[in-house]
Amino acid sequence: MIIRLFLILLLSCFVYAQNDSLKEQYSIKELREQLDDSFNDPALNNAFVGVFIRSLKSGETIYKKNPDKLFIPASTVKLFTTAAALFILGPNFTYETTIYTDGEITNGILKGDLLVSGSGDPSISNRFYNGAPTVVFEEWAQQLLNKGINKIEGNLYFDDHAFDDIPLGEGWAWDNESYWFAAPSGALSFNDNSIEITITPSELKFPAKYKISPNTNYVKIINKAVTTDGETEIDVTRERGSNVIYINGLINIKSEPVVKNISISGPAYYFMTLFKETLNARGIQVEGEILDYNTTDKFIIKDEMTPLLIHRSVPLYRIVNETNKNSNNFYSEQLLKTIGLEVYGYGSAENGLDACRKLFNDIGINVDNLNLVDGSGLSRINLVTPRQTVNLLTYLFKSEMSDYFYNSLPIAGFDGTLANRMKNTHASNNLRAKPGYSPGVSTLAGYVKTISGEILAFSIFINNYLSSSNLVNYIIDNACNKLVNFVRN
Repeated sequence: MIIRLFLILLLSCFVYAQNDSLKEQYSIKELREQLDDSFNDPALNNAFVGVFIRSLKSGETIYKKNPDKLFIPASTVKLFTTAAALFILGPNFTYETTIYTDGEITNGILKGDLLVSGSGDPSISNRFYNGAPTVVFEEWAQQLLNKGINKIEGNLYFDDHAFDDIPLGEGWAWDNESYWFAAPSGALSFNDNSIEITITPSELKFPAKYKISPNTNYVKIINKAVTTDGETEIDVTRERGSNVIYINGLINIKSEPVVKNISISGPAYYFMTLFKETLNARGIQVEGEILDYNTTDKFIIKDEMTPLLIHRSVPLYRIVNETNKNSNNFYSEQLLKTIGLEVYGYGSAENGLDACRKLFNDIGINVDNLNLVDGSGLSRINLVTPRQTVNLLTYLFKSEMSDYFYNSLPIAGFDGTLANRMKNTHASNNLRAKPGYSPGVSTLAGYVKTISGEILAFSIFINNYLSSSNLVNYIIDNACNKLVNFVRN
């Protein structure tokens, strides 16, 4: 009983102290002193720190530290990519994927070929649709059945030439290639160009069990994982340039399932293989092969073929929401190439970046002091300044795209990649920002509302640290909580 009372008293003191700390208020002079204390933390002694904070009400600079130095931004690059997508493509832009044929339907048989032509839609998966990963393909199969097609005598051709054939971003690390967060881009892409592998224990000293989603013959699994009574240590990798996936390690006999997501190689062939497998599963027999229409002997003129169905994606603002909330690298790379396709007629990162630079220059961001090479921030060659980032945030907040952009950002303590940060503080369900992380890099940029209702745009970049990322994120989060408590004299 005494121990229970002690624990209740201790918890009460903690809650009181926590709530009391939330009631502290800082003038601008005190705030700057508090922020200096945060960013002079010994854990950052060997790091580079860049900060810029601006009042969106008055335009006043609230705080700055190395605001014009260049930093590796990691995933805060997505702020630039998604902003450009909203302005250049428009919030209601949709992708189109079209299925054509050059044949006729006779007695349930399509006597001819199918051609699937893509424009870069990243959302053909179950991310926006209820059901299995193949839910979109199942809908297409049903539409073909409704047209009386039970058998396709010809081949399945694909046209993915709206995008270039460079699957990865400039400067991406080769040893990340097999992981889901480095999935390749492509004008025809399916299920984020990745596959989910779930590993479960079997009997002691026997090979572990596994299953894959989607269930497909496109990948080959080599399972070397063993069930053990020791610690679980599972590693799943894909052989470079192939779709051979290795499952290695140990899984405890009482372990919960271990889930790994692995990228695939050859997005268009992955797309078409799953489409063909879905057609077969739904009772549409496909006799032919999967072929790239631009590299075959058969002369195909798409404009002379008959469209059988047109699939339109969800609107762009929902795609932007997924990109920012969950820091989806694949989506951001697709958006960058889509910008290039829409502006210059060809989807390459280079074209997309050229269009973005023109936009940024027009809105007052000095692109001569900026280096962007991909859309996701996975490359460590990207370099931006804290001031440039806040300039972008300031422009967006006052633009017609403000609501779309603001609503796409993770909310502290609530959702996305900030769901577990700044909980039980005044920043929780208040601050909206995009975090970024790569080894030695932690960043955060977005908006926060002070207790007096003033909205601040901020960017915090910390590079080249050797401390734990959790400690550095704590320092950043603590600084953000201090912003919430800022009041003017």
